[in-house]
Amino acid sequence: MSSSKSRKALSLLIAAGVSVAALTGAVTLRSPAEAQTASPAPPPAEVDVATVLARPVTDWQAYSGRLEAVDRVDIRPQVPGTIVAVHFRNGALVKQGDVLFTIDPRPYEAEVARAEAQVAAAQARVRFTVADLDRAQKLVRDDTISRSTMDQRDNAAREATANLKAAQAALDIARLNLGYTRVTAPVSGRVSRAERTVGNVVAAGAAAEPLTTLVSQSPIYASFDVDEQTYLRHIAPMRDSGTIPVRLGLANEEDYSRSGTVEHVDNRLDSVSGTIRVRARFDNDDGTLVPGLYARVKVGGTKPYDALLVDDRAIGTDQDKKFVLVVTPEHKVEYRPVKLGTLQNGLRVVTAGLSAGEQVVVNGMQHARPGMAVTPKTVAMGVEKTQTAAR
Repeated sequence: MSSSKSRKALSLLIAAGVSVAALTGAVTLRSPAEAQTASPAPPPAEVDVATVLARPVTDWQAYSGRLEAVDRVDIRPQVPGTIVAVHFRNGALVKQGDVLFTIDPRPYEAEVARAEAQVAAAQARVRFTVADLDRAQKLVRDDTISRSTMDQRDNAAREATANLKAAQAALDIARLNLGYTRVTAPVSGRVSRAERTVGNVVAAGAAAEPLTTLVSQSPIYASFDVDEQTYLRHIAPMRDSGTIPVRLGLANEEDYSRSGTVEHVDNRLDSVSGTIRVRARFDNDDGTLVPGLYARVKVGGTKPYDALLVDDRAIGTDQDKKFVLVVTPEHKVEYRPVKLGTLQNGLRVVTAGLSAGEQVVVNGMQHARPGMAVTPKTVAMGVEKTQTAAR
């Protein structure tokens, strides 16, 4: 029994020795020096950098407004009657003086003929009374007729002349009313639909229902409200120059596609809203702009000045602060807090924190940290670049 236990103990010692030797060999195969040689340090991260631009810019203030027609006319008949013709297509462009509607002219033609007859009768009466007066003047010198008779003939001649003027005025009114049977466009522009068609009897005057409406097309106004501080800072210094630049963009546009000028600034500020009404004028030769459309308007409120510009992609946010990452000539990343201004053609004005010619990270900011080395790749400022999947 004792020799059996001795052999078992010896076997356990031999197995333990083999295990220690195996572990020693494993450690020897994975020594620290060999592990460092097998995993080299990663290269510096590659980032896109762009050079800070220095350009003259003008500060623009953005507002919301509505388009308005320069001229808007409700077309109403000036004489009553029956519509016998409509001369335009609904929604068509018309020129000033084009005939839009015709009201039955026959009653007015008859009135003109009657007035002309009255004028002719009055003219005949004037000729007779003037001749009679001439005879009376000769007879009174010879004492053939009394002075009273001569005065009566003089009075008749004066009455005949006055009646002729009244008849002529009635003829002018009759001709004017006849002309009103042709309802014409007072301005050039685009008409709405015909509210009254052939066969309808229409009344006249301001209380009558409009036959249609007409709005001018070009130029067109954009009206918007400016707050008091902005007015004092940007518009008031230039309001009398007549050259305040304005740009216009529609709801479906990203940019501001049209240029114009401020045409009018109201003479009082609304004390309730704290704003003042401003109106800008734009050309609209293509007819795209329609009164009532929503308009994005920006006004150039300062004279051009030199400014530093960077892409918005280069700007990061650190709580309530803005910063950029500057890459030094030694390819080191430097944290730089900045102060920002307005957006100019897709680039952001930097008012403090940068110098012209410095390079800032515009792509790959997530791979750059202050103080670390990077591999800069120069790109143009403002040019979009899609990051690769490796980043």
